[in-house]
Amino acid sequence: MGETVVGSTSSASNVHETTNDNTNPYRTMVMDAMRMNQGNVSQCPIIEEEPNADATRFFDLLKDSDEPLWDGCTNHSKLSAVAQVFTIKSDHGLSEVGYDKIIEWARSILHERNMLKDNFYAAKSMMKPLDLGYQKIDMCPNFYMLYYLENAEMTECMTCGPLQT
Repeated sequence: MGETVVGSTSSASNVHETTNDNTNPYRTMVMDAMRMNQGNVSQCPIIEEEPNADATRFFDLLKDSDEPLWDGCTNHSKLSAVAQVFTIKSDHGLSEVGYDKIIEWARSILHERNMLKDNFYAAKSMMKPLDLGYQKIDMCPNFYMLYYLENAEMTECMTCGPLQT
């Protein structure tokens, strides 16, 4: 078995099967986001105390990366489903209302005990510890240039000139 890639080239939209070495790309994403690797984890001393808030969020995300979307689901975890819908939202410029409508529809066709987050706010809260920030970059309405780096302060396109109103 291996990884089966479906659709977008974005890594969050890959549908995965469990490989022989039990690699879970969403678990790996959590470990990378929290700057943990197996070497660091195995060297941590075992201390009997309650985890702090950051550790709690980390362990919650690890749990979400392993917990199936519903009992018996083998190809999606809670985290993979949310990450993939976030990717669709980003790739296609969906509004939060659009995201919520997709989730509402998906929940209506999924198993009734599915673990998919109810709306954008709940999904965003789940993903927040990963600190997957973004930078909004303006662009020419005719797609000729990005207002980025040395062009960030420009107010008109170098190709189109000022917009006609």
